[in-house]
Amino acid sequence: MIIRKGTQSDMPAVLNLIKELAIFEKEPHAVVITVDDLLRDGFGESPLFHTFVAEVDNQIIGTALYYYRYSTWKGRTIHLEDLIVKEEKRGTGAGFALYREIIAQGKRDNVRRIEWNVLDWNTPAVEFYKKSGAKILDDWAVVQMDETAISNFLMNLKSKK
Repeated sequence: MIIRKGTQSDMPAVLNLIKELAIFEKEPHAVVITVDDLLRDGFGESPLFHTFVAEVDNQIIGTALYYYRYSTWKGRTIHLEDLIVKEEKRGTGAGFALYREIIAQGKRDNVRRIEWNVLDWNTPAVEFYKKSGAKILDDWAVVQMDETAISNFLMNLKSKK
């Protein structure tokens, strides 16, 4: 198994992994990005994300997609957006190898925190992260606004003027 930085030619396989994750997370129709989006956003002048891929016999079997954030308390941090391994390749060590590479990247970059989200029903992942020394923050909730909520919020502001 080889763990390496993702390249432009890896993006079709990365997108397939993202779609596989969406199915696992019971959101099969939620993925709207395309390979073109990944190429534009990950390989332009100012990349919005970076990837590592796990490769076996010239086949991408996993990926870790991350980006940099800034904490008002800690400074530069890494956000691990997704760590995905093909279902039939789970248990091969690919997930651990990608996880280790993200942690090593954080150390190389001297970040003060690496953070990510995990679904509370994904017990194997929760237990793995706890055993690795990560903290699960029970007192924080993820907050999001989707495209519809963004539009509605802004329309409501305009109508109040």
